[in-house]
Order: sequence, then structure tokens, then C-alpha cells
Amino acid sequence: MIEIRDVSKRYDTALVVDGVSLTLPKGGVTSIIGPNGAGKSTLLSMISRLLPIDTGSVTIDGLDVTRTPGDVLARRLSILRQDNAMTVRLTVRDLVAFGRYPHSKGRMTVVDRQKIEEALAYLALEPLADSFLDEISGGQRQRAFVAMVLAQDTDVMLFDEPLNNLDIRHAAGMMRLIRKATADLDKTVMVVLHDINFASCHSDRIIAMKDGKVFAEGPPAQIVTRKVLEPLYETTFDVRTIDGKAIAFYFA
Repeated sequence: MIEIRDVSKRYDTALVVDGVSLTLPKGGVTSIIGPNGAGKSTLLSMISRLLPIDTGSVTIDGLDVTRTPGDVLARRLSILRQDNAMTVRLTVRDLVAFGRYPHSKGRMTVVDRQKIEEALAYLALEPLADSFLDEISGGQRQRAFVAMVLAQDTDVMLFDEPLNNLDIRHAAGMMRLIRKATADLDKTVMVVLHDINFASCHSDRIIAMKDGKVFAEGPPAQIVTRKVLEPLYETTFDVRTIDGKAIAFYFA
């Protein structure tokens, strides 16, 4: 369980996350949506300790993220950031192996190698395992980064806008993979998304943020409504139910 209590973050005079409190139960996919500048990625970065928390606290299964040793936290929580470009030439297998570092400290065991191969297989990357990252497509490369997160084998996985730079087909495939991994591997997932409909179709719960605060939270059917979306994004929506899912249409 993730407990977020009165968390705030300020950059100079700008308060980008303002007293956010949330409780996320174990299991399932929680999506964070909202307009640009709402504080979504900043909140995720504080949960993962990539950014220091100015005020408040975050605990994961009772472990305070600001006080827990890094190697211990990295065995409980993993994150895929927006900016995941690599400046060195690596193969897909090399990249996925980075996910095992919190466990192996660079000394690979049989278990580490097994986890790497399992992650490659799960993401259907075995044929590309020895290919360099700059030799494969953007969608394949993004799957490789997700495989690295899976190989880390943490209870909690955070994804910060994992659909960036993916076309519709690859974005849909990525969300299906994240949804499937959550169920198959009994993970707790938080994902920052810009696409409301991907959040609606693949989430158990949606948190809507605006101006650094939680604007609304609940199951997709409660959040993907005109009543919530129109003041959240300050634009006009039409929401319809298709195959049991709330689908939002917006107009210029």
C-alpha cells in the first residue's frame, strides 16, 4: 500500500504539488491524469525519491521513502521515467540487466539471469535480445525499458508517461502489456497518462490533478464524466459508454 500524506513541492515561488494526500491499495493500475503543469510527474518523482519532498511523507508498505536505504527501496519500487534515453550503446539484454542491479550489485546470479530472460520473454523481446537499442524501433525500445522495470521485480511499478512518442497502435499495445503484467505478476502500478481514454480503459482507479492538487479520484466511471473533465481541462467534452467503458470526446 502507498500512503501519501500532505506532500508538497515548491520550485522557487511556484508551488507545483500542494498538500496531496492519497492512499493507494495494493494491486491494480492507478492512472494520474490532468492538464500540463498539474504536478503529475513531480508527484511520481517524489514517490520514487527522484525528487526530495519539501513537506509531508510517502510510505510504501510502511517504509518511509525518504529514510529507507536506496538498495532496499529499489527492491520494492521501480520507475520508468519520461526521459529514458541512453547515451551508451547497449543491447536489449544489457538494458534489461540493469533492472537486476539492486539485487545483484553487478554480480549476476542464476536467479538474476533467470529474471532477465523471463522479462525478455514476457515482452516478446527474445528475438531482439542481442540487438542494439539504436537498431530497433521506438515501440520495441519502449518495450525494452518496460522489460528492465519488470526484471527489477518490485511490488510497485511507476510509469511516467510511458506512451510518449508512440503511435496509437504501439501505445495501445503498451497499455495492454502494463495491464496484463499488473494482473499476471500481482503488481501495484501507478502511471501518468495524457490520454484520458487509455486511462479509462486500462485503469482500476484514476486520480485527476490540477494546479498541484487532487481534483478528483475514483474509478474510471466516476472520473471520465463531463462533470469532472470539463472543469479539469477547461474545455468541452462529450462522454459516451462504448463496450462498457467511458470514452471521452473533446472539441476544439
